[in-house]
Amino acid sequence: MATPLTLLIVDDHFVVRSGLATALEIEDDIAIVGDVRRGDLVLDAYERLRPDIVLMDLQLPGLGGVAATEILCERHPEARVLVYSTFIHDDEVQAALDAGAMGYVQKSSSREELLTALRQVGAGRSHLPRDLALRLAHQRLCASITPREREVLEQIAKGQANKQIAANIGISEETVKRHVRHILEKLGVNDRAQATAEAIRRGIIKV
Repeated sequence: MATPLTLLIVDDHFVVRSGLATALEIEDDIAIVGDVRRGDLVLDAYERLRPDIVLMDLQLPGLGGVAATEILCERHPEARVLVYSTFIHDDEVQAALDAGAMGYVQKSSSREELLTALRQVGAGRSHLPRDLALRLAHQRLCASITPREREVLEQIAKGQANKQIAANIGISEETVKRHVRHILEKLGVNDRAQATAEAIRRGIIKV
């Protein structure tokens, strides 16, 4: 029998950690070697346990999952990180991939999908849902939306006029107009309604 893949679970919810351990340990080719609830504990746990895969949530107390992934992969380039999180923005997934993660699977995915992702990452291959992979590939061809532009987009989606946006986020109305112009250019759209629809479609903002 082949040596099982060893797994470190990183999630701040005890129920998630224990549920994953119960669901995965019945597989002959997967063994849970540990779990931690905080991002700042990941590096130490990895160095002690040397798991084949780190299953990483992104919403963690203290040090977030993207930062924890970046630190881990800088110190240990051989580390294989699979992001396992609730729905997040496409650019957050991209940030995790840029930090060194090898794939992403949503917490609402089936057990079979999670097992497939773990086995692919364990074999040194990346894993992304096809629709997400296509969106990320498309976005890489476009200029990225800055954090401030996303903030403006969120205000636009709420129906706020430029003057209201300026007051809400503490910048001048002229600056808002400039941000709106850049947003339209980057998203390849003609007006605010189209910008909202496109930003939601790409996962840049949530409704």
